[in-house]
Amino acid sequence: MEKCRKPRLRKVFRLAVLLGVALLSGAANARDLMPWRSTNHALVIDAYELNIIDWDEMLKDRRIAAFVSKASDGLPESFACTGDHGGDTVAHCKTMWRKYAVSRELYQTRRLVARANGLLWGAYHLARPGNPIDQANHFLDYADPRDDELMVLDIEGIDAEKYMSLEDAGIFAGHIKARTGRYPMLYTNHSTARHIAANRDRFPILSRLPLWYARYKPGIRNVFPMGNWDRYALWQFSSAANCGKRRCPYRVAGTLDDIDVNVAAVNAIELKNIWARGELLPEKPMLIATANADVSTGLGVDMVVTGSINRFSIPFGLR
Repeated sequence: MEKCRKPRLRKVFRLAVLLGVALLSGAANARDLMPWRSTNHALVIDAYELNIIDWDEMLKDRRIAAFVSKASDGLPESFACTGDHGGDTVAHCKTMWRKYAVSRELYQTRRLVARANGLLWGAYHLARPGNPIDQANHFLDYADPRDDELMVLDIEGIDAEKYMSLEDAGIFAGHIKARTGRYPMLYTNHSTARHIAANRDRFPILSRLPLWYARYKPGIRNVFPMGNWDRYALWQFSSAANCGKRRCPYRVAGTLDDIDVNVAAVNAIELKNIWARGELLPEKPMLIATANADVSTGLGVDMVVTGSINRFSIPFGLR
């Protein structure tokens, strides 16, 4: 009897796994191939101080659920326009301070308008080389984030001479947590996300921050960097890099082609529920193993399992 049961159990397990793979593949297709075309996915606008926005026009697009604004940039500006101040003239130093004051006022005005019209609000810090604690304090002083507002750390690359080092980025995120009780989201591009995912033992905080993923392609299936990430939180799919007069993945009324447009992995209601949660993602085991059909899979072929023993579970937000 035992000899008869084992083949049957293998067949049942094989069918269950295949069904699970098929279901997960279908969900991944909807999420990872031009999801902005589906009304089940909320849209998020992000902008910096030079983006032109006609709010009356933009707000007509009911799919837009949130707005993220650039807040601080690197280290805080110097209050003193004396000495060589980096080689600038005193007049230029004062001009930069006026620009800085105007950009802060613009930030506060945009927040007021966005929130008054029911949009979720967020702010990001453009990370530069320099003391990460000072930059984190600068961001919090500038953005003055409320408990229901998203905080974002923007890492543009892994060149530590141009951008904040990934080690310092972890310190930045930890200091934000210490001061607010919440972690920021991580915004970065594909190559940087892939590097963090592949070295997540070196970047235990960064690799577990919710990921705002910048990639200007129609699909990301079999490309997304995984690691501790099962999915993106936001996907920046349209910007000046791939939006022009002739073609654009998604045009937002009241803005120019240089506006950044993002799609969420969830709908507007779910997005509101998780928007400012500020929690780390679960850490997955660094597992590399081969399981053959006779021992565990019943698939009739060897299967390589990497990074997680939960690869076939339905991602949160798609259940």
